[in-house]
Amino acid sequence: MADNPRAKVAVLVSGTGTNMAALLYASRLPGAAYEIVLVASNDPEAGALALARAESIPTFALSHRGMTRADHDAAMDAAIRYAGATHVALAGYMRILGDEMARKWEGWMLNIHPSLLPLYPGLDTHSRAIAAGDTHGGASVHLVIPELDAGEVLGQVRVAIGADDTPDTLARRVKIAEHQLYPRVLSEYVSRGYDADYLLERVAALALALPGTERTTSHGSPAFKLAGKSGKFFAHFSDRHHGVPHIAVLAKTSGQEELAQLCERDPATFYKPAYYGASGWVGIVLNRADVDWSQVEYWLERSWRSVAPKRLAATQPGREPEAY
Repeated sequence: MADNPRAKVAVLVSGTGTNMAALLYASRLPGAAYEIVLVASNDPEAGALALARAESIPTFALSHRGMTRADHDAAMDAAIRYAGATHVALAGYMRILGDEMARKWEGWMLNIHPSLLPLYPGLDTHSRAIAAGDTHGGASVHLVIPELDAGEVLGQVRVAIGADDTPDTLARRVKIAEHQLYPRVLSEYVSRGYDADYLLERVAALALALPGTERTTSHGSPAFKLAGKSGKFFAHFSDRHHGVPHIAVLAKTSGQEELAQLCERDPATFYKPAYYGASGWVGIVLNRADVDWSQVEYWLERSWRSVAPKRLAATQPGREPEAY
């Protein structure tokens, strides 16, 4: 993890910032996957801001009072982007984000919620769990989407509910659990773009969604081809092979001229792979912060079309060639 660039995280808060503090101090441990570049709040008096300033973390504060939700979201978004953040962690941010803000950061914004989602979205989670007779409460870290507390759950921790628990006593233990959970899940999430297993499975999902394809191996590495013994290969997965630092998917181009143009135009994304490059295959680098997965999908489909029979290719709607 230490060999990969650290993700830049903005933390949004409204209160004392205990989860923000847990994230901050975890970010200062050896090998941390992220650094906090901003703590921002909708409450200029939030205690979390004082803690952030004491720890020399840049802060931004803007009260939402008298502002529309869209205008306040836009101001927060501008501050996050100015700080250079690539990810956002909501840590007790008590302002519901508008749909536009949630969509802008979809896949890049996380939240922690004090229940075992999908149980008890919203408020009063502990009293609702106790009233329901649940044996456990807990906390969940999830991706933020426009629907409240409905994004993909990335991690959870269970906390036993005792016979004498009140919402307050349960909340105190769940808060301790949150402080353990959030830094770990955030670290795993921001670093998975540099994990070969995760990247392979994401490539596989796109490749196998194409008609008549199968996953196999070629020279000991994962590859994708048309199904059947005589099926031709249309993609190879390369995990730092032949001394290059890239984790990449290899796809067919039209030939050496296009391959050279791609590598010259965008060397951070494209490279000429050993052996395969001689046949016009291009490497598309995956272990980088700004992967455009629509671009990867385009190249996989285009490469597949170059080997698929016309009857099979006709079953798959084509993409606009000028897109990439």
